Amino acid sequence: MTAIMKGVRVLEVSEHGFLPMAGALLADWGAEVIKIEPVERGDAARGITTTGDDVNVLFEHANRGKQSLALDLAQSEAREILYRLAASADVFMTNKLPRVRAKLKLDVEDLRAHNPRLIYARGGGAGEKGPERDRGSYDLLSFWHRTGVSSMVARPDGSLPFLPAPGFGDFTGAMFIAGGVMGALFHRERTGEATVVDSSLLATGMWSMGAAIACADRDPAWPWPPPQANPLSATYYTADDRRIALCCLQAAHYWPMMCEAIGRPELGRDPRFATQDRLLGNAEAATILREAFAAHSLAEWRVKLETFPGQWNVVQTAAEVPSDPMVEPNGYLQRVETAAGVPFRLVAAPIQYDGVPARPGRAPEFNEHGDAILEGLGLDWDAVVDLKVRGIVG
Repeated sequence: MTAIMKGVRVLEVSEHGFLPMAGALLADWGAEVIKIEPVERGDAARGITTTGDDVNVLFEHANRGKQSLALDLAQSEAREILYRLAASADVFMTNKLPRVRAKLKLDVEDLRAHNPRLIYARGGGAGEKGPERDRGSYDLLSFWHRTGVSSMVARPDGSLPFLPAPGFGDFTGAMFIAGGVMGALFHRERTGEATVVDSSLLATGMWSMGAAIACADRDPAWPWPPPQANPLSATYYTADDRRIALCCLQAAHYWPMMCEAIGRPELGRDPRFATQDRLLGNAEAATILREAFAAHSLAEWRVKLETFPGQWNVVQTAAEVPSDPMVEPNGYLQRVETAAGVPFRLVAAPIQYDGVPARPGRAPEFNEHGDAILEGLGLDWDAVVDLKVRGIVG
């Protein structure tokens, strides 16, 4: 793997998923990422478990490959340690609210006073400007509900679905933060100018909903009544109650080939289904496909559709994805061990360089690297012990 971020030092003061996941991506690609955690409890995400076993998967996913140092940033001596680290860093990342940054002296000017070349990246719920800049949020609120995503997938009874996965908006938005940081580093390399990188869960959710928002902005009546249904862009149940999703937008082109696949080649020549206009909204064509798919199991359809040139996929559960035939060859799932040696797997970074997936490291234990980082700043052991006793460091 080409470690394109090797030699880059990132200093991170953030919790939960949005900014931490961006730091994790940079670590996957070779950056040294030092995570600063509160002395008393560490990152709040350490207390959120999702699987009920001895692997905190959510924390591991968002903090892979980092070093951990516990500092009480409410104390000036802890901030001085942070500033000394910032002096040798390339990037500072935080999701602290503006009022918290001001109180802890973590704003751009505070860090840049010690390193004018520092890239400063920040991200929160809704943005740095406006009346709600100091309101905290989570991806469920700012990415999912506020941007119109949940309303677009509302159930027939009007109820709104929950996030499809833990950290769904956090981890989606993190890629934008990581990309923004990398762009800022490239800009600094070319011009010598250090920039501030801003994003938010609202901004990244709006980007994901960009086409819908643009349509609605032009016509407040949008969404319009849905276009006539395409029978070759729909989901069908199999005999064993599994689902196959078709997405053949050129319905007339693929209809004869689908008729071959379902064993009804004569329907491919039937004038009732001969053109795109005749297929769209054609309830009879949809009924034919619904009955055909219901007659065979998923295993049988995998064979029948193997040579079908149109676009289709099985509707899979999260538990089935690791066994997808494209996952292992492409390295999309990587093996990791916790600090205690417990094996588990994490999804790899979605960008590969030179055709090789980035291999994630494990997340750090709380303050695991604290002593070594402090010693690297030139503090002797007596000084470190004194800082520990006074609760300034972990």
